[in-house]
Amino acid sequence: MIQNPILRGFCPDPSIVRAGRDYYIATSTFEWWPGVRLFHSKDLQNWEQIPSPLRRESQLNLMGDPTSGGVWAPCLSYDGKRFFLTYTDVKTKKGRYYNTHNYVVWTEDIRGPWSDPVYLNSIGFDPSLFHDTDGRKYLINMVNGFKGVLVQELDEQFHLAGERRKVYSGSGIGCTEGPHMYHIGKWYYLIVAEGGTGYGHCVTMARSESIWGPFETAPDNPILTSNQEDMEALQKCGHADIVDTPEGEWYMVHLCSRPLNGQKWCTLGRETAVQKMVWDSEGWLHLKSGGRFAENVTEAPKGTVGEGERNGNREAYGAEASHQKKNCENPDKKAGFYDDFDGAILDVRYNSPRADYAAFADCTARPGFLRMKGQESLNSLHHVSLLGVRQQAVSCGAETGMEYEPAYPEQLAGLSYMYDAMNFYIFGKTVTEEGQAVLTLVKSDGGVVTDEMEPIPIPEKGLIRLRTEISRDGTEATFSYCIEGSWEWKQAGEPVTTQILTDEHCRGFTGAYFGMYHHDMTGLALTADFDYFCVRI
Repeated sequence: MIQNPILRGFCPDPSIVRAGRDYYIATSTFEWWPGVRLFHSKDLQNWEQIPSPLRRESQLNLMGDPTSGGVWAPCLSYDGKRFFLTYTDVKTKKGRYYNTHNYVVWTEDIRGPWSDPVYLNSIGFDPSLFHDTDGRKYLINMVNGFKGVLVQELDEQFHLAGERRKVYSGSGIGCTEGPHMYHIGKWYYLIVAEGGTGYGHCVTMARSESIWGPFETAPDNPILTSNQEDMEALQKCGHADIVDTPEGEWYMVHLCSRPLNGQKWCTLGRETAVQKMVWDSEGWLHLKSGGRFAENVTEAPKGTVGEGERNGNREAYGAEASHQKKNCENPDKKAGFYDDFDGAILDVRYNSPRADYAAFADCTARPGFLRMKGQESLNSLHHVSLLGVRQQAVSCGAETGMEYEPAYPEQLAGLSYMYDAMNFYIFGKTVTEEGQAVLTLVKSDGGVVTDEMEPIPIPEKGLIRLRTEISRDGTEATFSYCIEGSWEWKQAGEPVTTQILTDEHCRGFTGAYFGMYHHDMTGLALTADFDYFCVRI
C-alpha cells in the first residue's frame, strides 16, 4: 500500500507523466526560486527530487511578484521524444485584476537544460499542453474569472493558431480551473478542479467525442473530494492529473492538505497524494476504493508493494543526511536534511524568494561554510537573502551554526521559520544601538512586526548555534541557542504559535519553510558564514 501524501510539504497542483517505466511529477512553486519542483519515481511511491526546469532569468523573472503569485499549476507532458512544461507567472491577483502570463518550455532530457520560453497568452492561468493521437498539439487553459475552459491549436513553433473556443463551462460547482485533456479510445476527457482550492475542493470529469465539445459532466461528479467530517482524512483534495502504468493500471495524483491536530491549520501547505482509479463499464473513472473521498492509503502498482513499504514512503534524495555531528543526526537518513557545505554545488531542495540564490549565497569563498551576503529585509518582494527548505513533517526541527559580526542594528542574520514576506519568525544575531551583540526573536504577523523576547547579550565573535523545534502536534515552535565554548543549549523566550504560518491564516498557497537568513539594510552587503544547516524529522 502507498501512504499518502507521496510528496509532503508544499507540493501542490501536481502534473504527472510516464516515459517508459519512469514517472515524473511537476508541482507549483509560486514566488520561490527555482521555478517548478520536479520529482522522479519508478513505482509511484518513492520519489527523488531532480533539478528544477526554470533556473534562468530568461525563463522566469519573479522579482516583485506578490506573495503566492509567481508560478502557478505547471503542466508536464511528453510526446514520446520531448518533455514539455507549460506554466503561468502570476504578476497580480487583486480583485478582478489577475495578470497571468502563460509560457511553454521543452527539453529532450528532463534533468535539463530546458529551452527558453515561448509566450502563449495571458487569458487565464493553469495552462496545459495536450498532445493528440494524430500528432497535433493544443493549449488547454481556463479563463480569468473562472469563466470556462479554452482550447486552441499550436503550430510547429508552439505559437497559437486557428480558432480559440470555450469548450466547457464547468459542472456548476464553480471555480473551474486546472484543466487537463486526454484522448482515450473514442473519448476526449477533461479533468478539472472545482470548488476553490480550500476545503470544498474537488475533481470533476467531463467528456466529448470531439476536442471542440460539447462536453458532458460525469454523472457521479465530483469523482474526488474530501470528507470534511473527518479531519484525520486528507483535506482540500482536488487539482488532479491521471496516468497509466505499463501494466494498464490507472492512477490519479491530486492536491491535498493535512490540518494540524484536528484544526484547520495547514503549516505543511498543500501536498500531493495519489489514488488508484478504475474505469466503469460506461467509460468513467472512479476511485478503486469506492466513493469519492480521497484515501490516506491506496493500492500500489503491481510488483512494487514491498519496496514502498520498506522505504516507508519517504522522498529519497541523491545526498543522504548521513552525518552525525553538531547534534543534527537523523535516525531516518532519507527523511531529514543535512548540509555541511563541503561541496561547491547547493542541494536541489533549496529555495529562495523570487531570485536565484547564486546572487547572495556562495559555498566557495570559505570552504566548509556557506557565505551569505545581506540584502533587503524579509518583507521585501525583491532582493532577499534566504536559503531554505520546505517543512515536510508536522513535528520536526531545524538547526544551523553561524559566525557573524554585525556592526549596525540594521544587520541581522540567523534562522528563519517563515511562510511568506508578511508572516515569519527570525531568530538571529544583531547589535543594539550601543553596539552590544544580542540575539533577537522577531515575529511578523500579516506585516505587523513585534519582538517576541528581550534581547539576549552574546559574545561579539565566535560560532553560535541556533535551533527551532516544532511541538508534537505542530502548533508551537520553541527557539534555543548555544554559544561556542560551553555548547549548552538554552531556550530563548517562550514557545510561539505556528498558526501565523498556515495557509488559512496567510490566505496563501505555499507552506512553511526553515531557512538561513541575512539582511543588511545599510546597503553595505555584510556577509554571514553558516557552518551547517539541517532539518530533523
